[in-house]
Parts: sequence; structure tokens; C-alpha cells
Amino acid sequence: MLRTVKPRNARSKRALEAREAKEVEDVRTAIFVKGTHTGEILNGVMKELMALKRPDAISFSKKNTVHPFEDASSLEFWAGKNDASMFLVGQSTKKRPAGLIIARTFDSRLLDMCELGVDKFISMAEFKTPKSTPGHKPMMHFASELFDTHPRFIQVKSLLMDFFNGEVIDSICLPGLEHVISVSIAPAPSLQTANPILGDSQEEDVQNLPKIHIRTYTVKLLPSGTRIPRVELTEMGPFLDLSLRRHQAADPEMWKAAMRRPKLKKQDLEKGLGKKKKNLEVDEMGDLRGRVHIAKQDLNKLQTRKMKGLKGMLVEQDGSSEESEQEDDPRQKKRKRD
Repeated sequence: MLRTVKPRNARSKRALEAREAKEVEDVRTAIFVKGTHTGEILNGVMKELMALKRPDAISFSKKNTVHPFEDASSLEFWAGKNDASMFLVGQSTKKRPAGLIIARTFDSRLLDMCELGVDKFISMAEFKTPKSTPGHKPMMHFASELFDTHPRFIQVKSLLMDFFNGEVIDSICLPGLEHVISVSIAPAPSLQTANPILGDSQEEDVQNLPKIHIRTYTVKLLPSGTRIPRVELTEMGPFLDLSLRRHQAADPEMWKAAMRRPKLKKQDLEKGLGKKKKNLEVDEMGDLRGRVHIAKQDLNKLQTRKMKGLKGMLVEQDGSSEESEQEDDPRQKKRKRD
């Protein structure tokens, strides 16, 4: 367990606050770690996956004795040290050659991970085509129903989405869409479709699960005579064929904490999000309007504001009434006759 660090000054306090959980997450930084033994194929895979992940990638040049499935303390230490939440560990052994481990952390603690075996690899250098600009947000395409039904493929989809997903944005212009990462599954017989990412007790043998194919294409926008351009895809690389191996599901309590959402703010409530409150509605202009119910009022007893103009009119009316009363008095008439 990591010790709690108390800030000594304002600068360190701001640095710790920047690493705290946010309503809108920052870009996930990935750390690429090489194990004690890595082959040429595995080095090429990690190098080109890092090229797709840049600039949010950190590479450890030295080899490390790390075994995430036996002891994840090294990953948790590196996650807190570098403010990173994703790991790609390359390790090749006689029993499990060319193995890639994708691990994800939450609050500097290991959340879940999955091991994939590299069966086939085609480098970018073999495709003499234009490449995408580093740092651009890719489009993700998952072409199989198993990514929504089978627990193992649901976990792989979630890990790949977090790994390649960049900055959270509201909108994007069409020229900013430069490449597509397509993930598909080889044809396979009917598989058991059950629980979500938390795993299944009656898990099938990984040997019977189909392979995962990852393909990367560049997007070319051509004029079509209409407002919507015509889209062409060009092979860019890398091309990967992966097979499923070991995996570790997320702890239910930690997964619940990681998926917890903050309470809605006033701005979200004005947009009509969340539970609908009584006597509150949002009009067409986006303004929040409320209705208040009160008892029936007697307008005759309503206290109004006293105005100077009305006060002068009342004085004139009082003066005219006094003159009329003096004219009606008989004593005044007798004095006039005399």
C-alpha cells in the first residue's frame, strides 16, 4: 500500500490535486515495460504500438524483472510515480512466447489485466503508404457481437478503448480523423455468452476462443459532389493477430468505485439530465423554470407602493370637496347677501 503524501507547499499541493480523480478524465498515459526476455517480434510490436499511442506514452529502456500475475507491486509503484494508468508489458518465455500483458490501474492500484499472444505481426515499414500524424485521436471499430456478449472479449474491448482513447472532446473536424483501428474476431463456433467484465466462474478453455485481428488504416476524404465526402481506407499498419491467454478480472468493490459517477451539477440539471424534479421544466431556450403554488390572495388588501403622483391627485380631490361643503353651508350664503 502506498503511503499518503501530505503537501509541504502550494506547488506540491497543486501537483497532488492534478493527480486526483476528475469528473472528466485526462488522457491515459501508458508505460511500455520490457521483461527479462523479449524477441525481435515483440520489440517491433511494442515500438509500433507506442507510435500509435504517442505522445501519451513512456518507454522504459532497461529490462525489468516483472511478473504482473504473481506480483503487481512494481506496476503500482510506477503508476504512482509517473501518474500513469495503463501498462503494456512484453515478456517472452518458452511456455508463453511473444506475450503482451495489457494492465489497467485505478487510484494507483491494479484493477485488471489481460495477456495476449502475438501470432502474426506485419510492421508499418512493409506498407509504403502515408502514415497518420502522432497525437491524433483514432476511430475504433469492433466488428463482432462477442465484444458485447462474451466476458473475455468484453474485457479486451474495454482495455483497448482505454489504451487508444485520447482526450475527451465534444466535437471534431473531419480532417482530424486520420486513421481507424479495426478490431475483429475470427469465425468460431457458438460460445458461452454470460457475465460482463467481472468474469465468469465457468470459463471456457482459451484454446477454443477465436483469435483477435487488429488492423490499422488511414482515412482519405475525397470529393463526392455533396456535403458528405467520400471515404477511402488505405492500409497503414501495424497488422496484428492475437490469441487470448491468462487474465485477471477486476475486484467487484474496486470496479464499483472506478465506475462511480459524480452527482449532477446545476448546469447538467438545466440541460435536463438526471431525475426530473417536481414542478421544474426546461424550456426551448435551455432555461430552467419552476412553478410555485400559493393560496388565493385578496387583491383588495394588497399593499401597493405609494407614488407621489397619486398623492397629489388625492390632495386636489380633498380641496375640491371642502369648497363644495362651504358653498352648501347657509351661513356662508347669508354673509354673501349682507
